[in-house]
Amino acid sequence: MASSSSSINMIPHTKYDVFLSFREDEISPSLSSAIEGSKISIVIFSEGYASSRWCLNELVKILEIKNKYGQIVVPVFYRVDPSDVRNQTGTFGDSFSELEERFKEKIDMLQTWRIAMREAANLSGFDSHSIR
Repeated sequence: MASSSSSINMIPHTKYDVFLSFREDEISPSLSSAIEGSKISIVIFSEGYASSRWCLNELVKILEIKNKYGQIVVPVFYRVDPSDVRNQTGTFGDSFSELEERFKEKIDMLQTWRIAMREAANLSGFDSHSIR
């Protein structure tokens, strides 16, 4: 436990306790700074989350900070199954398919988003199907 709390202290310029990620606008420098300056990020996955490139770019940034500085990331699966996020299946996968069609020429970006969704879905979090 000591190692995880000490890694949180390594996050540069911590200004916030929690960053809440949900369907939002494009990542601005101030939003990027808020992600970097938070001890914890909470990512709320919903059915339409994967249809937004902004959400997925934000997720990539959150996981980058997690991997670099040890930020705590807590996924919340709101009306979607974690395995659907992990594998881009079900209604969540349908949303990603729509996005994939719009960005089919950007294969590297699509792969980065897939990896990020898989990594986030493998984290311990909250599933709205099992928690009231």
